[in-house]
Amino acid sequence: MKISVLILSILSFLACNPSGPNSTDNDINMNQDFKSYLALGDSYTIGEGVSEENRYPNLLVEMLNQNSEIQWRKPEIIAKTGWTVDELEAGINEAAPTGEPYDLVTLLIGVNNQYRGRSVEEFRPEFEQMLLRAIGFAGNLPDHVIVLSIPDWGVTPFAKEKGTDAEKVAQEIDEYNQAKQEICEQYGIKFIDITTNYRLIGGSSDAVVADNLHPSGAIYKQWAQALYEVLK
Repeated sequence: MKISVLILSILSFLACNPSGPNSTDNDINMNQDFKSYLALGDSYTIGEGVSEENRYPNLLVEMLNQNSEIQWRKPEIIAKTGWTVDELEAGINEAAPTGEPYDLVTLLIGVNNQYRGRSVEEFRPEFEQMLLRAIGFAGNLPDHVIVLSIPDWGVTPFAKEKGTDAEKVAQEIDEYNQAKQEICEQYGIKFIDITTNYRLIGGSSDAVVADNLHPSGAIYKQWAQALYEVLK
């Protein structure tokens, strides 16, 4: 009889304390009131050539958690080097994110559309549909979505090594960013310009990783800081 009572007591304890030996830190975090963040994009978002902690979404969460009582979970990132808008769409469908509504959604996409020579006219409706999807992930709250401009890869050592027409790239990047900003304004989305400053510093050796194209952790930290200034 005493043994039965003991067993019942143990089972009752485990039911009230799910963080037993088989639970994970992620389980614990999910049970707490942590904010959620979904980052959508391409190589700039996944941080090609840098460590995970130096990706701008991860740096942003670190800044938020260090400077606020509100705590954020590790960002959920859906991004891949080389992705265009339509490829990001396919990637989202495959990943099937389940965290809706997210407290924050960021979107940085379009450079590969430009790099492959696609027109801005083709880009506009694709970007608009992607932006609407981002708003949906944020619980249909436009002020929970932030879009970043496309950096100008034409200033990088990689572009110079290839003999790239930097002025042509700059003009096309500007046209893409203008389209993005106009669509963001239409839906009341915050648009952050990271292109202007990148053009000033993106050509230096310490601003890129080993491939001489993708940004270094120092650049991603600046982007994270720009996002943090909006969010704080």
